[in-house]
Amino acid sequence: MSKYFISLLFCCVPLLGLAQSEPVDLQPKDTTQYKEKYGIRVGADLNRLVFSFLDEDYTGVELVGDFRLTQKLYLAGELGNEEKTLYEDLGTAPLYNYTSKGSYIKLGVDINTYENWFGMQNAITIGGRYAFATFNQTLNDYNIYDSNRFFLPDDLLAGLNPGQEFGGLSASWLEFVAGIKAELFANIYVGITARLGFLITNSEDEQFPNLWIPGFNRVTDGSNFGVSYNYTLSYLIPIFKKAKKPKETPQEQSTQ
Repeated sequence: MSKYFISLLFCCVPLLGLAQSEPVDLQPKDTTQYKEKYGIRVGADLNRLVFSFLDEDYTGVELVGDFRLTQKLYLAGELGNEEKTLYEDLGTAPLYNYTSKGSYIKLGVDINTYENWFGMQNAITIGGRYAFATFNQTLNDYNIYDSNRFFLPDDLLAGLNPGQEFGGLSASWLEFVAGIKAELFANIYVGITARLGFLITNSEDEQFPNLWIPGFNRVTDGSNFGVSYNYTLSYLIPIFKKAKKPKETPQEQSTQ
């Protein structure tokens, strides 16, 4: 019996050596694949809706949306309409007030710079937009300052043509966008973005300049820059899922 056992042992020795000749992987790869959601995310700017209720001189709405192209890249855009009445004075007396009203559209891309943990779909984004607005302005009321007046030297003269409307106005600009989006509940996201705009075109009437542009905000003398922001609540409509690419380790990169 011992003779057969010794023979079997000698037969197994070559197989044992062959098995030991294969490299041992001390860091086995994780074969678990997490599939991320791809789809259309649509929502609205809460900031404009709140101010529409709180400020009697403002009415506005903005719809936001994006579509995920790759793991990091999104097509994004905004569509809005705003109406705002503004007042200008000399500190002691009103000078004029006007209403600007119109619509705008912004189209561009966002890039997610945040590396999510397993199962998370939050975002810290940077991106850009091309924006275009069409609007009109109404000079509701205005006064004229005349330093040569003899009567009522401390008062202003009332304008002759109040309520004058200037239509067919337009403007276009580029925006740099930085923002954050966080998944509050399943497929429901809250976000905030800050925007720096640079005015490219600005068609205005010779009698009255464009002082406030929907979607761009206030226009200042001697500067083409404008600043705006929004707070959004949006919902992701999932269309399909795609496996997230695993991040390569330094050892894998060195072997390539």
